[in-house]
Amino acid sequence: MRPLTLWRYEARRAGWAALLGPPIAVALGVAAALANPLPGDTNTARILLGGLEMAVPLAAGVACASLVGRDPATEIQLTAPTPYRVTLLRRMAVTLGWTAAVAVLTAAVLIATGWWSRWPANHGVLAGQLTWAAPAVGLSGLGFAAGAVFRSPAAAGALVTTLWAIQQFFAGLAQEHLPGRLLYLFATTRGTVPGDWTANRLALLAAGIAFTGLALVVLRRPERLINEEDE
Repeated sequence: MRPLTLWRYEARRAGWAALLGPPIAVALGVAAALANPLPGDTNTARILLGGLEMAVPLAAGVACASLVGRDPATEIQLTAPTPYRVTLLRRMAVTLGWTAAVAVLTAAVLIATGWWSRWPANHGVLAGQLTWAAPAVGLSGLGFAAGAVFRSPAAAGALVTTLWAIQQFFAGLAQEHLPGRLLYLFATTRGTVPGDWTANRLALLAAGIAFTGLALVVLRRPERLINEEDE
């Protein structure tokens, strides 16, 4: 199979959630900014950047949580020369690549229109891309690992959305101690302890990579997926 054809196929197998999730997340962020009842450019900029930091990573995390278990005949997949975990990793790469493309384009528009700089805690043009990249990698890795462990897209997606909601509604509790601050998803738009932002972003990236590694270890025995179907 030609490389382009292979990646197009993996994009289709990743599902509509992976393809439509990030654009819809951006659209919801823009709609929220337009409907913002609070006056002032700073509040509007915060909502626009919040769409990148909150909605886009959630869409990526839920999409990655649905990757394991999408194949209707896993036993056939196991006979292919390419290990199943490598196939799933390609689909995760497609999901994150598309998410990154949408997020970078959105960030470029915000930078060009001046909305990026109107949020005081934007952290610049380059480092500021960690606003969306760090939580997207963190939640995607968590979703991918949960899918491999639970063998259920629904359960994995529920774990991702539950963690997201807990940090959204209990931000104060999440930031009371250093571990919570380091793994807080919304440090750019909802704040964190001064000086903790860079460590927070790096910790989320590291957590996402670690979760992805865990998923690949679990998927070294993909026959567990077949056993689950037979039970």
